[in-house]
Amino acid sequence: MAADDEDAGGADSRVAGAEGEPRERDRLTVPQGLAALSLDALASVAYGPEAIVVVLAVAGSRGLQFTLPVTLAIVVLLAALTFSYRQVIAAFPNGGGAYAVAGRHLGRRLSLIAAASLIIDYVLNVAVSVSAGVAALTSAFPALYGERVLLCVLVLALITAVNLYGVAESAKVMIAPTVVFIAAIAAVVLAGLLRAHPAVQPVHSTASTTSTVGALLLMRAFASGCSALTGVEAIANAVPTFRTPRVKRAQRTEVALGALLGAMLICLSLLIGKFHVAPSATQTVLAQLTEAALGRNAGFYIVQFATMVLLALAANTSFGGMPVLTSLLARDNHLPHIFGLRADRQVYRYGVVVLAATALALLIVAEGDTQKLVPVFAIGVFIGFTLSQAGMVRHWREEGSPGWPARAALNGLGAFLTAAALAIELISKFHEGGWLVFLAVAVLVTLFEAVHRTYRRIGTALHLGEVPAPPQTRRSLVVIPVGAVNLLTQEAVSAALSLGDEVRAVTVVHPEDPEAHSADEVRQAWNTWQPDVPLTVLHSRTRSLTRPIVDYLHALSTQDSHDRLVVLIPEMHLPKPWQRLLQNQRGAVLDRAIRHHTDAVICRLRFPLELTR
Repeated sequence: MAADDEDAGGADSRVAGAEGEPRERDRLTVPQGLAALSLDALASVAYGPEAIVVVLAVAGSRGLQFTLPVTLAIVVLLAALTFSYRQVIAAFPNGGGAYAVAGRHLGRRLSLIAAASLIIDYVLNVAVSVSAGVAALTSAFPALYGERVLLCVLVLALITAVNLYGVAESAKVMIAPTVVFIAAIAAVVLAGLLRAHPAVQPVHSTASTTSTVGALLLMRAFASGCSALTGVEAIANAVPTFRTPRVKRAQRTEVALGALLGAMLICLSLLIGKFHVAPSATQTVLAQLTEAALGRNAGFYIVQFATMVLLALAANTSFGGMPVLTSLLARDNHLPHIFGLRADRQVYRYGVVVLAATALALLIVAEGDTQKLVPVFAIGVFIGFTLSQAGMVRHWREEGSPGWPARAALNGLGAFLTAAALAIELISKFHEGGWLVFLAVAVLVTLFEAVHRTYRRIGTALHLGEVPAPPQTRRSLVVIPVGAVNLLTQEAVSAALSLGDEVRAVTVVHPEDPEAHSADEVRQAWNTWQPDVPLTVLHSRTRSLTRPIVDYLHALSTQDSHDRLVVLIPEMHLPKPWQRLLQNQRGAVLDRAIRHHTDAVICRLRFPLELTR
């Protein structure tokens, strides 16, 4: 069991999801890293600017005039985060996610808060990316708008199935849709800036042009637009996946992401102001800008399709990140160890299933509406941002290397700005569901602590870390519940004779059931077989299987002829899953009853049974 003060930073390399030592040519270059690790951030331009417009549209056309200033404020914060995470990369070349940084420099409790916020971010990223991708599709084909929830479920099911199957999209494959998306956005921007009038008139605001624009409205717009900053930290989590020199390549990729994302946000906000775009119930802001810049032609459908594909791939990044994070939490005894198990195809199956189920619930509750999810999206992200930057300040101070004050000041500025953004997020979004994020973080941290305490008690009970006493020979009595005399019974008796000093068989008959075997029939079949093992026949007038056996075991436990009572439950294991549904689950019923009512040790013998045609 891990100690309470276990260093979470020791698992940094596994945050990247890379185990073992892959060959250098299998690692990432800067373009590959941009494609593989920046999809979440790049795809956010599909819903980030729209989140700003949705808030500012309340004040009419006057409010929409503040789209560019709000975007510029977000880009300033993006620049601070970009350069701050460059330093995280240098300080944590084995991976420097918020969980690792907080665990090493801020303590276990804050590292759990960081982990909880990351899990919430992963879940919301899947829900937002899927809903935004479907929104891009329904913008191109409005007739599908009424089926958006079903489409969201289908897209999520497809992504989940791919991840459960273990098909990992390589960075080289991701480069193509990333380049197409960037080229599509560039085409929209260039055509829009060169066009004097929109090719297709976008939706205009119907609110009063004399509406006032207050500080609270601008704060809300800034908070919503910060959803475009999600994913900026992903490169810092995956430094070991880059080719040498790893730190320099990762830093270049981080800067490239910041520059590219900032440029796209500013350019799209310029087009929003130029074409006076307002939110529409059936068409995204990006779709309206594409129509205004390119017209409703093949180019429009290419942009929408590229957006949908990139958003789907952005959702896929959470399926690569959260299962790894939950496996690290399981390794540190903060989640059940089942989350650390990998399937045959090297998939953390339980993390994938939990992520998909939670995202599915969010999509259904939000009715597939991206703008219902965006208000709570960035809060969890900025909790991780703030903890990571604050941890880096302590890192530089403790390291004390030449020039550390300047580096600490940069991370301190990042911590201040992200904390301020977090405060703005909370104040402006509290009544829109922002409180739910803090509640979810508190619930998750409480869960982590409860699991950790339980594993610690288990470790104490098992005397982990201590040298056990010498093994002792103990006399064991093995009881075998049987239902008939057949091959399964033979295998069970053979196994029991190998396990214990004394073996007894027990069966339950129902005298009131005319279709059941009578006690005499069972004894005759047993005596004909002659296994040299005594058979006890128990009678049950209530047709209960478990109660007579439990009472029999209680009676045996009072005897002094043995030191340990073992119950061996024989079961057949059929080759196909659908065939196992035909079994009566008698073994599971006995297992549950015996564990609940006795102290006997239970062994379940699953005998593989091959069926002939």
